[in-house]
Amino acid sequence: MESLDFSYQQGQTETICKKDYDGLCELADELDIKKVVVAIKERRGALPLKELVKCRVKGIDVIEGTSFYEMLAGKLIVDQINPAWIIFSEGFYKSRTKRFFKRSTDLIISLTMLILFLPLILVTAILIKIDSTGPVLFSQERVGKNRKNYMVYKFRSMVEDAEKQSGPVWAEDNDKRITRAGRFIRSWRLDEIPQLWNVLKGEMSLVGPRPEREFFVKKLEDIIPYFGQRFSVKPGITGWAQVCYRYGASVEDAVEKLNYDLFYIKNMSVFMDLMILLRTIKIVLFGKGAR
Repeated sequence: MESLDFSYQQGQTETICKKDYDGLCELADELDIKKVVVAIKERRGALPLKELVKCRVKGIDVIEGTSFYEMLAGKLIVDQINPAWIIFSEGFYKSRTKRFFKRSTDLIISLTMLILFLPLILVTAILIKIDSTGPVLFSQERVGKNRKNYMVYKFRSMVEDAEKQSGPVWAEDNDKRITRAGRFIRSWRLDEIPQLWNVLKGEMSLVGPRPEREFFVKKLEDIIPYFGQRFSVKPGITGWAQVCYRYGASVEDAVEKLNYDLFYIKNMSVFMDLMILLRTIKIVLFGKGAR
């Protein structure tokens, strides 16, 4: 028995169960349905094409289930989308104009922030030197746009050579490698400030998927579908996944964050970037999500 969900214009919802799709269009017309959502996982031979065509001709919107979920949740589901949906869906197009405005916004904001944060940068550097031995800045190779590797810069928040014995690992709650000063600068995201230099150099953007290390990229690409698509844009200091989801330290978290990253890549715009930056400021002020 098939379950057909109808959405009324007034916002009410009623579930009507039918054994088949015959008369779907007439029923939708009778109930004054404005939208029909098609959420069928296996579509070969299962799609009621005749009824859906009749609905569309009558002026009833027919929405693919993945697109409907995207509108509601602000993310995709990588486990359920297929190549055809990506190929034919709207979005993902990055025009020259869109790229120009994004780059211009990056340059103006990052340069302004570096100038305004200069006193804070000096204080942070002093705190790091007083608290522990080692360099003030920490650099590490990351995978950027088009899989081009670059060196990302941060204020050092962990002990020197933190991964000498453990090898590449994600940071954990109450990570013992983090210094006292490091916990403070992480809670206020001060460790990310040097990445503004990466933005000025054009290696990063203010907003985009967070840059990942090649060690984890190789591991995650073998497990998560479409993970490589995140390299179609520049990595960002903050991103849609960062403001919508907690810090990720597992494969499951990486899947969920990719759902948000793909949504951003599909819908990216200067307006969305500004919204993400404002939400990032709110998160920093309330100190949520740092690790």
